[in-house]
Amino acid sequence: MDDDDDFMQDSDPEQYDFEYEDDDDDDDPTDDVNLENKYYNAKQIKATSPEEALEEFLGVPAQEAEKGNWGFKGLKQAIKLEFTLRRYDKALEHYCELLTYVRSAVTRNYSEKSINSLLDHVEKASDNDVARQTVEHFYSNTLESFRNSNNERLWLKTNLKLARLWLDRGMYEELIRKVRDLHRACQDDDGADDPNKGTYSLEIYAIEIQMYSVTKNNKRLKTLYQKALRVRSAIPHPKVMGIIRECGGKMHMSEENWKAAQVDFFEAFRNYDEAGSLQRIQVLKYLVLTTMLVQSLINPFDSPETKPYKNDPRISAMTDLVDVYQRDDLHRYEQILRANLDLLSDPFIAENIDEVTRNIRSRAMLRLVKPYKRFGLGFAALKLDISVDEATEILAGLIIEGSLEARIDQAGGIVTVVDELELPQRGAVHSWNTAVQNMTYRMFAPHEGDRGDGQAIVSSANL
Repeated sequence: MDDDDDFMQDSDPEQYDFEYEDDDDDDDPTDDVNLENKYYNAKQIKATSPEEALEEFLGVPAQEAEKGNWGFKGLKQAIKLEFTLRRYDKALEHYCELLTYVRSAVTRNYSEKSINSLLDHVEKASDNDVARQTVEHFYSNTLESFRNSNNERLWLKTNLKLARLWLDRGMYEELIRKVRDLHRACQDDDGADDPNKGTYSLEIYAIEIQMYSVTKNNKRLKTLYQKALRVRSAIPHPKVMGIIRECGGKMHMSEENWKAAQVDFFEAFRNYDEAGSLQRIQVLKYLVLTTMLVQSLINPFDSPETKPYKNDPRISAMTDLVDVYQRDDLHRYEQILRANLDLLSDPFIAENIDEVTRNIRSRAMLRLVKPYKRFGLGFAALKLDISVDEATEILAGLIIEGSLEARIDQAGGIVTVVDELELPQRGAVHSWNTAVQNMTYRMFAPHEGDRGDGQAIVSSANL
């Protein structure tokens, strides 16, 4: 497939990964044969002689008696070449000329596909600041051109592309204003989401959800996530739903709602897989991560959707981790982590893997200390192959959450475990001591009439 193919990545069912061919073989038979030959000759040499091809492409509209299909095609190819050759001013100039063809020279459907294809091409080719600035001018000129037209669909698609561009660049102030305009365009007269534009609404929500996920505004993120899941009138591209579910999973993770995160990451994986998106691999790693956090003994690769990826080398480290985690093999777990530090290059995994590590270390600590009444912090640290500070932190966490009854003497480096059989005895001694104090108070306290401090007698209800 060559550069003349059209890719639409917007709000219709054809978006994101579906391909369109230019209708080069369906031209009006009245088209001038010389223009046709000139166009195809230029296409044949554009890879080897781009300068010569560019001159030929620009010669097509120049030789037209009136604006037509071949001139439109020639300009489109010239703009792509100019962008590749970094002649951004010329590319923008000829793009503005191309937009004048849209109203009458070519069909609405073909022009819409071609404009979307061209915008995708220049956006992907924008690898420097000047190019990126030029792309923004492409978008603004497109919107200006269609401002007074009845082509609302192209207006929405172009605005969505511009919103994604600003999202990628972290231009959140501009993005907030843009999504506000887009929401208004997708609402009915009552201010509610127009059910006829549900697919567009979901795309807008997906963009907003990504923005608030990055900025960690969980309150706003949760509101938008719930709104997006309530949209029922749309037939969204699975990649859009994958984005929404992935961000929802990350939101649940930040709230330590591991089970809800697991559900969302599975749905995100399923949608990305259906869309053929490479993001499915990264989300599958997140799914494995949540499986460990919920401390499930069910292998995440047992489901029909994930089973084909069990032996995928891109996730082999996570596959090995969940296997040793479920077998409580701490030392093997630590070895896998040290051998696969690239796992931590993903900030989300790096942020949450510590909780998984703490869980498996805590379980190992409980097994280690079970036979002992007293043991040294250094001993525990040595057996678990961690520092004394880390061992102290784990033991303190276990004591606070009630999994271990013990006292830590940090100065002496000794931990004393309280036997469970001793706990009722300690409670009885405490009650007896309270009763004795109350009895002593009654025997030696002044008479009630002489007492002016209003001090209450300690209750002996536990006696």
